[in-house]
Amino acid sequence: MLREAFGSVLPDRAAFDLLAKVLDRSVRYGTLAVIDPWDGRHAFGTGDAPFATIRFTDPDEAGRLLGNPSLHIGEAYMDGRLVIEDGDLRDFLLIAVAASDVLVEQVGGLTEFAAPLRRLRRANPIARARANVAHHYDLSEEFYRLFLDPDLQYSCAYFETGDEPLETAQARKKRHIAAKLRLRPGARVLDIGSGWGGLALELARGYGAQVDGLTLSREQLTVAQDRAAAERLDERVRFHLRDYRHETGVYDRIVSVGMFEHVGQPHYREFFETVRDRLAPDGVALIHAIGRRAAPADSDPWIDKYIFPGGYCPSLSEVFAAVEKAGLWVTDVEVLRLHYAETLKRWYNRFQARRATAAQIYDERFCRMWEYYLAACEAGFRVGGLMVFQLQLSRDVGALPLTRDYMVDDERRASA
Repeated sequence: MLREAFGSVLPDRAAFDLLAKVLDRSVRYGTLAVIDPWDGRHAFGTGDAPFATIRFTDPDEAGRLLGNPSLHIGEAYMDGRLVIEDGDLRDFLLIAVAASDVLVEQVGGLTEFAAPLRRLRRANPIARARANVAHHYDLSEEFYRLFLDPDLQYSCAYFETGDEPLETAQARKKRHIAAKLRLRPGARVLDIGSGWGGLALELARGYGAQVDGLTLSREQLTVAQDRAAAERLDERVRFHLRDYRHETGVYDRIVSVGMFEHVGQPHYREFFETVRDRLAPDGVALIHAIGRRAAPADSDPWIDKYIFPGGYCPSLSEVFAAVEKAGLWVTDVEVLRLHYAETLKRWYNRFQARRATAAQIYDERFCRMWEYYLAACEAGFRVGGLMVFQLQLSRDVGALPLTRDYMVDDERRASA
């Protein structure tokens, strides 16, 4: 951290003056007012919406932020050292995320020493993968039900207008994926990263598939197995506590939704080679994951520390390079731009409506962490260059029809 590195060379007020100069160069979207610990007021931005006013309560805060802004801004909010005075957290984070590239560039030289360590953290051997999954996904089912839809879909929904309810958009997401899988009754399906089981159950219930779901979360496994038993689908849908690298079966279809972000960049070729080896010769796979529109870059340090340890959102160039090495055909690509922003907005609003219950399950600091996570991720999809991609793959160039009309036709039939 800057203050720890330079001690009394950079007094508190001087650090805030330096921070103000950095913000003046960085804030180019929206209007941000900052109140320092001595009640000084600093204004930045365009004069246009969104508008936010924040107050720093700790004289040491500027030094911390200059040392690692992406990490310490979230920690300051969690610990109450950053207070939203006007506007709301979502407004502030839209401004902050839009400014983040320039802001980090301004102070980037101070954090370059950490880059090799961050690259090491992308490695995701099986033992670490289990620990990383437990950190996030083994929170209680009761907590996740506070803000997810009843089917517990914890991934990007699919909106047609942007105005429909979350439940409708999540149902459309499942139909959209099923149409790309071109399912037939009796198809053997592998669901890598099956979560609480909603997609696997839908593929069995609505399309007659036989599904094996893989998860590393004990909490999710229990919920998914209980749901399958309750619907009397447990003979057609089986869930396993198993890493994808330990799977040995062969399947007509493979689907993975919201799991690829946890694979780890050093393991991309291994992942796609596993998909290739587990697919039948005429099989089809569909990978749904978060990516970035720009060149490869490090994960956000706050998200990495508090939310998704070891997580990484790739550029498409990284993904395609690994697919090529695995010898698979890319048969379709779709980029969903603002769909996850709309999903996260709804999760944030639902979480806020039941925030008091969340604080009873965990505590106030946890709630501040969680609302910051949801709002920051929404901003990442609105102004920060994040998106979702759906990548359809096959081993055989002739495994699918010549045009993609079948996707639309199958989806419409399922909707009807």
